[in-house]
Amino acid sequence: MKRSATSLRPDRATTVRRAALGLAATALALTVLPATATATATAVPARAAAADPLARYHHQHLTWKSCRLGSGDTTGKELEQAGARCADVTVPLAYDDPGGRTITVAVSRIRATDTAHRVGPLLLNGGGPGGQTIGDPPWVRKAMKDVGRRYDVVGVDPRFVGRSTPLDCHWPTGSAFRGAGRDRAGFDRIAAFSADLARRCRIHAGDVLPFATTRNTARDMDVVRAALGERKISYLGYSYGSYLGQVYATMFPARTDRIVLDGVIDPVQYGPRLLRRVGPANRHALEGWASWTAARDTTYGLGRTRGAVLASVDRIRAVAARTPLRLGAYRVDEHMAPIVLFNGLSQDNDSAYGDFAQGMHDMLRAADGQRVTPSPWLAGVLKFELTGAESPYGSVQTAILCGDGAAPHDPEVYWRDVRRARAQDPLFGPVTANLNACAFWDRPRERPTTVRGDLPALLVNATGDPRTIYEGASAVHRTWRSSRLVTLRGADQHAVFGVYGSRCVDAAVNAYLGTGRLPATDITCRAPAR
Repeated sequence: MKRSATSLRPDRATTVRRAALGLAATALALTVLPATATATATAVPARAAAADPLARYHHQHLTWKSCRLGSGDTTGKELEQAGARCADVTVPLAYDDPGGRTITVAVSRIRATDTAHRVGPLLLNGGGPGGQTIGDPPWVRKAMKDVGRRYDVVGVDPRFVGRSTPLDCHWPTGSAFRGAGRDRAGFDRIAAFSADLARRCRIHAGDVLPFATTRNTARDMDVVRAALGERKISYLGYSYGSYLGQVYATMFPARTDRIVLDGVIDPVQYGPRLLRRVGPANRHALEGWASWTAARDTTYGLGRTRGAVLASVDRIRAVAARTPLRLGAYRVDEHMAPIVLFNGLSQDNDSAYGDFAQGMHDMLRAADGQRVTPSPWLAGVLKFELTGAESPYGSVQTAILCGDGAAPHDPEVYWRDVRRARAQDPLFGPVTANLNACAFWDRPRERPTTVRGDLPALLVNATGDPRTIYEGASAVHRTWRSSRLVTLRGADQHAVFGVYGSRCVDAAVNAYLGTGRLPATDITCRAPAR
């Protein structure tokens, strides 16, 4: 969703490109902080505490403050300019031990200005898992147009993410995901790499790993609701955030108001191996990009036809499998080349296509033996994937995926899957079927959530979404018979509302948020012809 190919997080404006997949993607162990001065767990009478073990969290006093952490804090500056204020909410590390260790969850809020018609709070999650959301209220408020004035728009960095109490496994990479390579030796290298990532997490964050789960994030959301003094919340969740919304609505069914899920995950398919079904959608997106690029051969030099562009991509993959490509300070081998390609496919617009095409131009030149300084987009992807510069993201993403559901522990299961997938798609198969650190993780502390049988929510998905495929939205819509589905046809786009620029989709979402009434029937919108 510079985020790794495994980030289930949408790409919004200039910031969204930081999470291309949406899943994937230090000497000191994780410090679990006590309640800070900005979040005070209030003392409550003994009778109330006995009736509600979380009473001191539900009734805590929040101190709202400036969102800027310093002169270089761009996110804080944007929040401040939009009129947002920030606070830290204290939550228990373990909900079955509410009197024990605590952590903090960072929130931002732009308050409603149309107080006469105020609906309530709209909590946001921008995906990941592991993605920051605290900076999202300004652009979401803008996307909501006049309806936004009726909501308190609230961004929440989930536990262990961003400005919340951190989790950092001190990885030498920003992502747990790699391609399996062309043979068993390559697969074994990635198995060893994955086992090492899991080992680092046990060393540096083992005492809190069991509590990095979607169920605990949903519990934190409900503490945020109560601390805000609200009986119910509305919710807008993108990508992984759609799964979080489903879990919250299941665990706290009386606490939901208006629910919008964009880029919808089928909860039956969610887990450490969520990528297994996305190969065909990514192949389709790659072909669409190749057609766009072929029409601009004088700019990118990758071929004058779609077939010629795809042949250039195959050449990049084949050469990287023999000898790593040299791109500035980075080396791209058979494990990394398909990840870079995967990272380039989540957004269906000229800017994203151009960045990806320039990156492929750089990689093709490197495959031809030329000395190459990677373009900004490609340099960002490689820095993220091949260094620990943004490693907390990968640590948290993996901890949540592994904590939410068990993965097979036998490498032979993955090796068989990789061989089958490679036969169908030599480029993406060794990525989508491969193992990751979850194969070496401890068993989850809780069982996965069985999502509720129905919810009158508004679902949004593009038919060509390469991260949260359209079949996921269709599956949830069939289960939630009271829901409505807004479909964007003809776009290979991950996340739509406020992101893609579809007036049809944006109008449908805002109408629902404004009235609380779902459309009478499902809605189909069409992407503009290129």
